[in-house]
Amino acid sequence: MAGFRALFMAVFVFAIAFHSSMVNANIAKSMYFNWGAQHSSILGNGDDLRLVLDQTSGSGIQSKRAFLFGSIEMLIKLVPGNSAGTVTAYYLSSTGAKHDEIDFEFLGNSTGEPYTVHTNIFTQGQGNREQQFKLWFDPSADYHNYTIHWNPSEVVWYVDSVPIRVYRNYVSEGIAYPNQQGMRVYSSLWNADNWATRGGLVKIDWTAAPFAANYRRFRARACKWNGSVSVSQCAIPTPANWWTSPVYQQLSNGQQVTFESSMVNANIAKSMYFNWGAQHSSIFGNGDDLRLVLDQTSGSGIQSKRAFLFGSIEMLIKLVPENSAGTVTAYYLSSTGAKHDEIDFEFLGNSTGEPYTMHTNIFTQGQGNREQQFKLWFDPSADYHNYTIHWNPSEVVWYVDSVPIRVFRNYVSEGIGYPNQQGMRVYSSLWNADNWATRGGLVKIDWTAAPFVANYRRFRARACKWNGPVSISQCAIPIPANWWTSPFYQQLSNGQQGQLKWVRDNYMIYNYCTDFKRFNGQMPPECSKPQY
Repeated sequence: MAGFRALFMAVFVFAIAFHSSMVNANIAKSMYFNWGAQHSSILGNGDDLRLVLDQTSGSGIQSKRAFLFGSIEMLIKLVPGNSAGTVTAYYLSSTGAKHDEIDFEFLGNSTGEPYTVHTNIFTQGQGNREQQFKLWFDPSADYHNYTIHWNPSEVVWYVDSVPIRVYRNYVSEGIAYPNQQGMRVYSSLWNADNWATRGGLVKIDWTAAPFAANYRRFRARACKWNGSVSVSQCAIPTPANWWTSPVYQQLSNGQQVTFESSMVNANIAKSMYFNWGAQHSSIFGNGDDLRLVLDQTSGSGIQSKRAFLFGSIEMLIKLVPENSAGTVTAYYLSSTGAKHDEIDFEFLGNSTGEPYTMHTNIFTQGQGNREQQFKLWFDPSADYHNYTIHWNPSEVVWYVDSVPIRVFRNYVSEGIGYPNQQGMRVYSSLWNADNWATRGGLVKIDWTAAPFVANYRRFRARACKWNGPVSISQCAIPIPANWWTSPFYQQLSNGQQGQLKWVRDNYMIYNYCTDFKRFNGQMPPECSKPQY
């Protein structure tokens, strides 16, 4: 009897393993067009997909199989340029009035503005559980991985292995959870300009059509749905049902650190405080809009409550308009003390009609003198633009609207300092620097134009929280939770290197690495190394 029982269990486990095997088939074998096929194409080796929207129709695709529990992933490159009014949807769903559904929806943007990532979950036909996010990269510039991980304990939404949202199973407390219905995988590109962008205020610009979203490498490592028998079979805690392992029942400590430190939903009011000139400052709106003011009595400044080590720090900023000569708007990371580390954006004010100078610098162990300066290719006082510092164990990259403008690489092994030993807080300030800011101090502030105002919006720190020296190793461990350690972020892509060259060829006005007179020919050692 014991031998029969062992044989039975072996056959049963094998059956489950077969039943829940990963779908390695490409898009062409795993999915089919369910509408707008005339706008769609499967390319290459059958694992590249393009969905198209024009004035006649959008398009959509769905999986041939339904699943219950597992990981569903896709690489997606969203509609570039002015995608306002469009929605690219990627989701799981069953059918019927009492359907279950787990959503990623990407709400199109006006050129230069970030996409909104809209997530939702339906259980037994009930939704209204939306959470929205901005991304820490341009999702139309390259492919990024979007994964829905779903098991009997929780649903987790991942972007490039970073968890952005969790929905846990509280069925025992009378709260519905999607564990009774198989769901197929869907993706579509469609006209939603009645609601998608700024609540429907911004409509699709059809002169920019056709709009195209590109997909690659659909994978469903999931339990195949075979009817109601799967409700129990897919939830049995066996090695074959890997998603039932305790390791997947709750985010790991590292993932929770990343999830919490991403501060996706934390606004300026919750994340920062005024460190000087509070009487000149105001946080307004929903707590994610900031105004810093400078007049003859004082400037003003703000800093983050937390310090960080590695990640992406970003802010939308609209600089002081018109005659801002003599003022400086600073946005930077810094530790404290004589041997501090620091990574700087400083915007040096202009006379009316003249462009701002964007001044960048980096300090390691108290040593700076690594200035590079640029003119911008737009008026930074006319609208908000995204300024991001991306910092990991390999390199620091300064971005403007997702365009890399400068790189400082890690050459610690060759005796060159790098900021990887100290946590840094985020600071921004508006202050009087007319002794040096504009034409070396020749142009002074015109106080008749005061007060001067810089506006900020949407501070985000998707970064590792500094918890003392232990963070030096913890924040650098190459694990999925530390997404910044991924090989993807160790060096600029070929496309990014092309963007960097364009900026440096056309807009760089000073580079310390070419200032031989200043250093009497004894150039800083990093200047002789590959820069990116």
